[in-house]
Amino acid sequence: MMQVFWGLVILALLLALLTGLVAILSRNSTVEWVMAAQLLGTSGVGILLVLGVSLPLPVLVDVALVLVVLAVLVTAVFTRRQAQRGQHD
Repeated sequence: MMQVFWGLVILALLLALLTGLVAILSRNSTVEWVMAAQLLGTSGVGILLVLGVSLPLPVLVDVALVLVVLAVLVTAVFTRRQAQRGQHD
């Protein structure tokens, strides 16, 4: 029963991943592109976390946590650059 539950969770996350991919391909604005990339990253991390919990592979949880830290850094750098660009305009 739990395998069916985890399978449905992964299916929902894959649907979010595909939605993010469509969003990236259809956006022109840099901000919208970064937000869609964040959606892709969040979905990927969710899939890794679910797989790490449903399978006895704790290393997937570690990989997911590293990816989350990298995503936070990318978002912080992008936000800072956008703020600096706004000050010069």
